[in-house]
Amino acid sequence: MDLRKLKKLIDLVEASGIAELEITEGEEKVRIAKSIAGAPMMMHAPQMMHAPAPAAAPIAAAPVEDAVPEGHIVRSPMVGTFYRAPAPGSKNFAEVGQSVNVGDTLCIIEAMKLLNEIESDQGGVIKAILVENGQPVEYGEPLFVIA
Repeated sequence: MDLRKLKKLIDLVEASGIAELEITEGEEKVRIAKSIAGAPMMMHAPQMMHAPAPAAAPIAAAPVEDAVPEGHIVRSPMVGTFYRAPAPGSKNFAEVGQSVNVGDTLCIIEAMKLLNEIESDQGGVIKAILVENGQPVEYGEPLFVIA
């Protein structure tokens, strides 16, 4: 189901007197619920009806102290996708062992089709890059360690 169709359905629910709308189209299913007294509107993403979600494999917790070197941690200021270079095949903004100054670009985080350059807020040497290129990141997630 394309985004224009979803937008029209959301507008229909907002403008009408109905509180909830659920549509099944082939293998996709969308449920839109109208917000109540200032509560945010809920919209469930399309789901495949016949493909059950794979069970998550248990992951052994690694001690955070051992995995991250000491130093200043640069955290993600937003939710998005982490990119180390300005374009595929281009040189990375930052590498482990590289000296950086305040204001130097460390990476790009793509959020809602906008490319946001993340700058260093402290000078020093990059001790660790904690995120893989192309990986989704959350708000506040550690990205770099600078010492």
